[in-house]
Amino acid sequence: MYKAFLVEDDELIASRLAAYMTGWGFEVRAAEDLRRVMEEFRAFGPQLVLMDIGLPFYNGYHWCRRIRAESQVPIVFLSSASDNMNIVMAMDMGGDDFIPKPFDREVLMAKIQAVMRRTYDFRAPLTVLRAGEALLDTGSATLSFRGERIELTKNDYRILETLMANRGRVVTREELMEKLWQTDCFVDENTLTVNVARLRRRLEAAGLAAFIVTKKGVGYMVEDR
Repeated sequence: MYKAFLVEDDELIASRLAAYMTGWGFEVRAAEDLRRVMEEFRAFGPQLVLMDIGLPFYNGYHWCRRIRAESQVPIVFLSSASDNMNIVMAMDMGGDDFIPKPFDREVLMAKIQAVMRRTYDFRAPLTVLRAGEALLDTGSATLSFRGERIELTKNDYRILETLMANRGRVVTREELMEKLWQTDCFVDENTLTVNVARLRRRLEAAGLAAFIVTKKGVGYMVEDR
């Protein structure tokens, strides 16, 4: 798991960004004391820094210069001060990319992944299946929604993996049963119904109501949100 360090004085932006990046498999920590950024940076040991420019006490350029004096960790600037002068200065100070605020989270993640690939032997989480804000990491068999992890049983995971990999398409009951119980033995169809109902309750409790749609007489689907 790669570590990302956020140097951002807007707590709402920091918390939302941390939740979003956690869903993509990053371990995220935001600077707590913006007068002691270097101490927190050293203690955390991140592989990525996301840096605002307009900070109290010392601006982002100051901290970028301090980090560059002892580390080549990639630094991505996030700032509403996105005029050419600030972009050029950010790059001259050692920044690896500059993303203007407000930013689209998908664009942000694409740029982060590009920076990580250039710096490390990084593989973008192609094993992550997405439907809306729900992210299923097929590497760790975990589901996250708005930064919160949802516990899954083995059958929960297999159902979601099949439905999310085919989002927007109805998956027949026969396909799901073959995925769950790859055997020639007869399995009562009611067993699948019970498993789907149990998974739905777990998803609803986490805020994902109506995530799995039933197509009566055919099967189930996750909509392409």
